[in-house]
Amino acid sequence: MQEGKVRELGSRSTRALARERQERILAEVRRRGAVRVSELTALCNVSDMTIRRDLDVLDAAGLLEKVHGGATALDQRSSDEPGFEAKSHREIEAKQAMAAAAATLIRPGTAIAITAGTTTWHLAHEVLDVPDLIVVTNSIRVAEVLHQSARADLTVVLTGGVRTPSDALVGPVAVGSLRSLHVDQVFMGVHGMSGTAGYTTPNLVEAETNRAFVESGQRLVILADHTKWGLRALSTIVPLADADVVVTDTGISHQAREAFHGAGVELLLAPVEDRSHRREGH
Repeated sequence: MQEGKVRELGSRSTRALARERQERILAEVRRRGAVRVSELTALCNVSDMTIRRDLDVLDAAGLLEKVHGGATALDQRSSDEPGFEAKSHREIEAKQAMAAAAATLIRPGTAIAITAGTTTWHLAHEVLDVPDLIVVTNSIRVAEVLHQSARADLTVVLTGGVRTPSDALVGPVAVGSLRSLHVDQVFMGVHGMSGTAGYTTPNLVEAETNRAFVESGQRLVILADHTKWGLRALSTIVPLADADVVVTDTGISHQAREAFHGAGVELLLAPVEDRSHRREGH
């Protein structure tokens, strides 16, 4: 009897420790927006396998989103603006494929603009292979990628401005500098897109800055994976029909394809493996 009681008490203790650990994980994810599995193993002093099981439990409970290599906090309001780290863990394969597809639209010897965002950050790596290029950006992270190449035929123009949680430089300084520039193509990431709201962002000042980007370019290319369709953030940048091309992945819905077709927008679909019925580690 005593031995049985010991085992029962031990079982309850294990469950209690798991709950405490999961609460700690959830608090860390909510505090930072996104956390890697390796960081959580160090924080909780447990194995990768234990952390992945905890993330499965929290994901199933709808408390966070388990993504490749870690977890991100859930976006709860149209005014929420996730940080760069939170967004960088989402739809990684799609973003890489879209960046490669978008790079095929860039001709040597042209001037382009790249707005801030995680998908456009991937694009910055792709344009390193395009010779004789001028790149205007309001993203410190994009500028860092381009600067590290140290290429003599690559000119980088970084706008000034106030920094947002997504590492965009926005506001009157950014808008003022963009109004004096003219580029061949603008490559823009967005928070959401829909037939009624168009291309949207949670940040009102970033929306104004992005509109200045649109006005500076002859051609607008939107980069947004299929999960962005149907999302409507607080502020509209431009209507759906204002884009010349939308680069997305093959997971985009039939409804979305029809909406883009009706708006006269060209779709460039990047092939991505269907992971909708797979879970990491399975």
